[in-house]
Amino acid sequence: MSVAFQLRAKGYDKTPDIILEVPIAVEGRIVHWIESKASFGDDHSHQNYLNEQFWSYWNRFGPGLVIYWHGFIEELDCHRDRGIMLKDSFPSDIVTFNYRTG
Repeated sequence: MSVAFQLRAKGYDKTPDIILEVPIAVEGRIVHWIESKASFGDDHSHQNYLNEQFWSYWNRFGPGLVIYWHGFIEELDCHRDRGIMLKDSFPSDIVTFNYRTG
């Protein structure tokens, strides 16, 4: 059972496409979740996603990554310092962390 499915079963109505059990780093920034959008990130749709999805993901899971597969307006990638990064493809410069159970 996926993490997203488990969270929905617990009452979370909106969850990111991927919630990482162990965070990764992309361009020096920690990422706990990934949301994939098969669309172009224009101002109107991005603001709606921010208000209806991304900020609630950030509030529950920490910083995350949004991938707009058809590109996005560069000026919209202005929330990196607050924890929401935009990309137009899956990043190739991922840093993984070792997860050890004690």
